[in-house]
Amino acid sequence: MTHLISLQEQYFEMHFSGALFWKEQSMLLISDVHLGKVSHFRKYGAAVPQLAVQQNFDSLTLVVEHFKPKTVLFLGDLFHSALNIEWTLFEDWVQSTNAEIVLVSGNHDIISPLKYETIHIKVISELVLDSFLLTHHPEERDGFFNFSGHIHPAIRLSGLGRQSVRLPCFYKTESQMILPAFGEFTGNYTLEPCDGCEVFALLGDAVLPVPIKEVKKKRSFRKKPI
Repeated sequence: MTHLISLQEQYFEMHFSGALFWKEQSMLLISDVHLGKVSHFRKYGAAVPQLAVQQNFDSLTLVVEHFKPKTVLFLGDLFHSALNIEWTLFEDWVQSTNAEIVLVSGNHDIISPLKYETIHIKVISELVLDSFLLTHHPEERDGFFNFSGHIHPAIRLSGLGRQSVRLPCFYKTESQMILPAFGEFTGNYTLEPCDGCEVFALLGDAVLPVPIKEVKKKRSFRKKPI
C-alpha cells in the first residue's frame, strides 16, 4: 500500500493515491488534484461520468484518514479553474477534516486567496522547512531538496513483445521529487529515466519501485505546461 524512503534523515511514506506523508512534520503532501475539472468539462458537453467528481473527495478522505496528519499541504493546482459546484463539495470536505490545510499556489489556482481564507485555508507561493523546498513547479535551488508537482509524471514500462503500460509515478532525482497528479481525469506526462533517478510507480493499491535498466539523457521538464 505504501513505500517508505529516507531523505536527509527524514522519513517520507509514498501512498498509492499519489500522496506523500512526511512523518517528522506529520504533513501530507498532495499535488494536482484539479478539483472542478470534471464539472467544467461536463458543463461543455464532455462525456465524463459524474462519479469522477466524488472519487476525488473519496480519495482525499481515504488518505487523510489513513495518515491522520496535522497538516495537509496541497502543492498547487488544487482547483482546475474558476468556481463551480465542486467548491461547495470542497467546503464540506474541509469542514470534515481536522488537519490544518495550506495551499502552495499553482498555475491553475486562479480562485482568489480571499475565498480560501473564508474557510481557513492559507495560500502561499512556496514553503521552506529546514533544507526542504516545497513548490508547485519543479525548482533547483542550492542547498535544498525540492518537492513539487505540476508535471503529472508517468513512466512507461515495456513487457514481452510490444506490450507496454504507462503508470503515474513518484519521480525522484538527487535533489528533487515530483509527485504524481492526485486527481481523477488529470492526464499525465511520460518522463524518461535520468542518470541516478529513482521511480516509484502507482499500480492499483501499491507503490512499486521500478528498476532503471537503461539510463537515458535527463529530460528538462520546466517548460511543460499543464
